[in-house]
Amino acid sequence: MTGAAPRGALADRPLTIQLAWRLARLVFHLLQGLATCALVFPWAGAALRETLVRRWSARLLRICRVRVELRDGAPALDHALVVANHVSWLDIFVINAVRPCRFVAKAEIRAWPVLGWLVERAGTVFIARGNRRELRHIFKGLVDALGARQRVAFFPEGTTASQGQMLPFHANLFEAAIDARVAVQPHALAYVDAQGGWHPAVDYTGDTTFVDSILRILGGEPVVARLASLAPIPAEEGAHRRALAQAAHDAIEAALKR
Repeated sequence: MTGAAPRGALADRPLTIQLAWRLARLVFHLLQGLATCALVFPWAGAALRETLVRRWSARLLRICRVRVELRDGAPALDHALVVANHVSWLDIFVINAVRPCRFVAKAEIRAWPVLGWLVERAGTVFIARGNRRELRHIFKGLVDALGARQRVAFFPEGTTASQGQMLPFHANLFEAAIDARVAVQPHALAYVDAQGGWHPAVDYTGDTTFVDSILRILGGEPVVARLASLAPIPAEEGAHRRALAQAAHDAIEAALKR
């Protein structure tokens, strides 16, 4: 038929329109977050902040077509040092959409366009690799926050890993749980597709940039984020941070295999 567009071009066009629409919604949501941080957070109490962070994170996931599925495990503690495997920039928002935490994250996250500033305003503390002086300062802040009965979270791998794989855990920050006499609660995170396999768009490793990752997620198939809070690990007096780190690593690894 003369003048007919190729079948592939017609199939690709709706996806392009959908991607543009999702990007527009994401940008508008980010602007709403900026306004909330600037106008509401300065006078909001802790409870209101937590509610706003949870709702904003949940809406961000909906825009990205990420559905959170809570897996069988232990109830999430109100007061704990939360540790999780690290797969994607989505991890922070999946956890915050269920039970907001004060995160400790690598300094590179602060450079994320807009989102980096927003997670900082939500209470995230950034740490530069290899900066021992900064680590000591942040460690004291963690102990104080845990002593004030806050939920504090970090990713002990220190960087993202491919789905189905786990890197060794760095043990340094586990010492904060021992000093504060608070339990460590591991969380297992997995992102799957409609067939239950690892979702190909979520991996955030290698040369993948933050913008690349966003476009892959927005333009790909819907994602199911499986989150399991696991049995708490007591951090009693005399416990060793390396033992705590290994126990948390083993618990998450076993949960991911299940």
